[in-house]
Amino acid sequence: MIQIMLGEFEYLLITAAARLGNNAYGAAMREEIESTTGRRCSLGALYTTVDRLESKGLVETWMGEATALRGGRAKRMVRVTPMGVAAAKDFYDAVIRLTIGVSWAETRAHSLA
Repeated sequence: MIQIMLGEFEYLLITAAARLGNNAYGAAMREEIESTTGRRCSLGALYTTVDRLESKGLVETWMGEATALRGGRAKRMVRVTPMGVAAAKDFYDAVIRLTIGVSWAETRAHSLA
């Protein structure tokens, strides 16, 4: 079995798509990432990463309906595949395991309690 280790931005993108569910498309995912992380996210980087994730089988995309709000343009919708869910879970679990015992994690855990 081949395990795919995600990069940070790939993880953020998959997580944003999962949170947005049926409303996951480029601009909404960008807003989700920017508002959550406080970091800028270009649509170019986002769609390059979506393409890479799709080629790995971690997300699926399709063209949604055209809308008047978008000047008649369709949205490129994104859905996380079961393989994408597993890869995101593996990434998250690895970060948590690696973080156990480091000073900033202990400090953060106490401040959240």
